[in-house]
Parts: sequence; structure tokens; C-alpha cells
Amino acid sequence: MDRMLVVIFPNETKAYEGKKALQQLDGEGSITLYAYAVLAKNADGTATVKQGDDVGPLGTLLGTSLGTLIGALGGPAGMAIGAAAGLGAGSAVDLDNARIGSDFIDDVQKFLLPSNVALIAEVEEDWTTPVDTRMEAIGGNVFRRALSEVKDTADDEDIAAMKADLAQLKAEHAKAQADRKAKLQDKINQLDAKIQAQLQKAKERHEAAQRKAQEKVKILKAKAEAVKAKAS
Repeated sequence: MDRMLVVIFPNETKAYEGKKALQQLDGEGSITLYAYAVLAKNADGTATVKQGDDVGPLGTLLGTSLGTLIGALGGPAGMAIGAAAGLGAGSAVDLDNARIGSDFIDDVQKFLLPSNVALIAEVEEDWTTPVDTRMEAIGGNVFRRALSEVKDTADDEDIAAMKADLAQLKAEHAKAQADRKAKLQDKINQLDAKIQAQLQKAKERHEAAQRKAQEKVKILKAKAEAVKAKAS
């Protein structure tokens, strides 16, 4: 099952120990580690994504559930990891892209206090004991949530409602007097722009999900080939 993990540690050293433990579990075959990052909460409420070698197998946070979760916890969503970057808290995020509920984010934020450091990872795991045992031994507090299915389209009900409003406005526009037509046309243009933006957003989300799925397949194939080579 694909899950998002957030493990909160009292300091950065412990968080890197946790990251190493996740990599070991991945190497042992207990989990599949897709992407990860270390996020430090600063005293002023901002957050910093730590550099080092903390780019997970997917290589970038751009457009991923992990990137969106980082945005929700204290920085611009979907940033690519480069040099250590200070992130401002309170940025708007797309929870559909995060594929987790806002309640999970709220639970994590209660424990991600200033000076604490979070190890955030997207993994596939069949059972929770391997991760929990290793993280608890290091002093980590584990939060996890199964990832929901990615929405391939925009919210159909919202789109249908907006299209119904648009049809009504166009009908009124066709019958309106000249002095009213301009105002109605302005409303038509605004609503049509909203519809197109919603459809574009859905398209981009779908394309990002497809790219990510392809990258996951590559990771799994590489692991399978490594196991086969080791056995031969």
C-alpha cells in the first residue's frame, strides 16, 4: 500500500538516522522508498528543507504528494530540492494533489514544533512494524496515511454546475437589451475562464500522476533487476 510517512524527531541528527534506517529497510525489501526529504521547523515558524543527499529516488518534489505535503507543513508546495532553502509558512496547497486529508496535516502540525525535524517519505509498505520499530528506537514519532487515488478530472459536479450557469448566462445574453449585454458578456467571460482553469488544473494533475507512476515503475524494475543480479 502506498503511504505517506511523517516521522518527527527532536533534532536533525536523529532525522538523518531515521532517513538512513528507511534506506536500509528499502534495501532489505521491507518497504519501497519512493521519495523523501528532511524538513526542519524553525523558531519563527518557517521551515527549511535540508540539503545533503536528501533527494529521494524520484529526484524532485515537483508535482508530487511529498512536495505538496511539505508546502502544507511550512513552505511553497512542489519545490524542487536544490540548495537548502528557507520556506515561508502558510502557503496555499492543493490537497487533491497531496492525496491525503487535511486532518492528517493538522495532526502532524500539532507535533512539528519549532526546533523539531521531520522526515517525510512516500513509501510502499505491506505492514507497519518494520518502520515503526526502527523509528521508535531512534526516538521518532511516526504518522502515516494511505494515499488516496489521484483524481483524473476536476470535480465533475463543480464543472457541471459552472457549465449550467454559463448556459443560463448565454441564454439571457441572447435576449438582453444592448445596455445589459455588455455586463452579461463580462460575467460569461469570467465564468468561462474559471471553467478552463479548472479543466487545465485537472489535466496537469493527471499528467503529473502519469509521470510519477512511470517513475515508480522504473524504480520497481531497477530493484527487481538488482535482486535478480544478486541471486545469479
